[in-house]
Amino acid sequence: MIQVKEMVMSRSFKLSVMAAAIMAVAPAAQAFEAGDFILRAGAVHVAPDDSSDSITVGGAPLLGSAVDAKVSVDANTQLGLRATYMFTSNIGLGVLGATPFKHSINGGGDLPGDLELGETKHLPPTLTLQYFPMRSSSALQPFVGVGVNYTTFFEEKTTSALNGAIGAGSSELELDDSVGVAFEAGVDYMLSENFGLNAAIWWADINTDAKVKVYDEAGNYLTQTDEFEVEIDPMVYMVGFTYKF
Repeated sequence: MIQVKEMVMSRSFKLSVMAAAIMAVAPAAQAFEAGDFILRAGAVHVAPDDSSDSITVGGAPLLGSAVDAKVSVDANTQLGLRATYMFTSNIGLGVLGATPFKHSINGGGDLPGDLELGETKHLPPTLTLQYFPMRSSSALQPFVGVGVNYTTFFEEKTTSALNGAIGAGSSELELDDSVGVAFEAGVDYMLSENFGLNAAIWWADINTDAKVKVYDEAGNYLTQTDEFEVEIDPMVYMVGFTYKF
């Protein structure tokens, strides 16, 4: 009986060792390795930390000497799309894209923050070199990255509220594209060989030079504001799903 018990215990011990070994090796199937493509999709939220120059015409304040007219930019959420190509198990090249963001441009400075002056859409493709510090066998893969952001603005519009404030029949808003540095940090947690969850945060240096052209009721050009800088410098947050192939 003692011998049988020892055999059973020995077999149980071996099975336990094998199970532990399998569990230890299992995460390796979830690894990020050289040559992997990692796609991520989810909700991405842009929260500007904005400021702007005072708006002037010929050096004079836009709405009179007593009014410091500035602008602010509201937040927006869209579908975010990210991709990473792994050069090694620790180094990857990441790209951030999204459906177009739409922002209201509101009053700032002495102007009420709820006064909508215009709106714009933008796309902020961002390219980063990413570092994954964990071993490739880990299902949990935090990373950091640094790179460059290019933001293009389009469909800029002004509002009747702005036209009324400056006594114009109509007006046009122009925003220059922006190029600046970007930083990111994030994490993927792989639930299986190919699927996982992810979260990330970015800061991007986005500055644009803006000006407003002014027309009378007949559409004749009257004047334009001096060029003024708008610093958007948003924090960007994303949560979503990961697919590796």
